[in-house]
Amino acid sequence: MNCLGAPLKIEFSDKKLRQLCEKQVVAVKKLGDICARKLQARLTDLEAATCVTDIVAGRPHELQGERAGQIALDLAGGYRLVFAPANDPIPLRDDLSIAWSCVTIISIEYIGDYHG
Repeated sequence: MNCLGAPLKIEFSDKKLRQLCEKQVVAVKKLGDICARKLQARLTDLEAATCVTDIVAGRPHELQGERAGQIALDLAGGYRLVFAPANDPIPLRDDLSIAWSCVTIISIEYIGDYHG
């Protein structure tokens, strides 16, 4: 269920992340072939979604601690794509948690292995 009905808009927290996502050569060099292919698949999934709750591939899961308010998608080899809501204002539920079904703009914040 989407609040606005528009396609999900994807932004990037910095230029390096944008290049990693948009230039396959850069992704393969940094992540390896398998992980770079998974990254492209997850980006395709994000582009096809109309809101965050449409995303099912990559085992989407909300993060906690210093990454609270972000969602991670599995890539390969322990790598994750992490994004945060970028709507202004961020849609919230009555309990002040993020209303992910109404998030239509995301910012990719991190790609890597935050466990290692």
